[in-house]
Amino acid sequence: MAGEVDKVLGDSVARTIVKLLVVSLIVGFVMAVFGLTPWNIIYGIRDFVLDIWHSGFRALGSIGDYLLAGAVIVIPVFIILRLLSFRR
Repeated sequence: MAGEVDKVLGDSVARTIVKLLVVSLIVGFVMAVFGLTPWNIIYGIRDFVLDIWHSGFRALGSIGDYLLAGAVIVIPVFIILRLLSFRR
């Protein structure tokens, strides 16, 4: 069983825990230097997703406007061309 756990972790359990503690300490120090907190990161990700969500719906609204404007020209031209080709 221990061999399988070591395989998953890539090393022994104790060494993996020590590595994770050291890396966590370094990352925590760097985050403190830059004034980041876990909550800032979570709120930043949430705000990013919400901004994309709202921008996406604005973009869909713009696409709908473009589609309608183009259809005003394309559909009548298509009908006229079909009627002209139908006579042949």
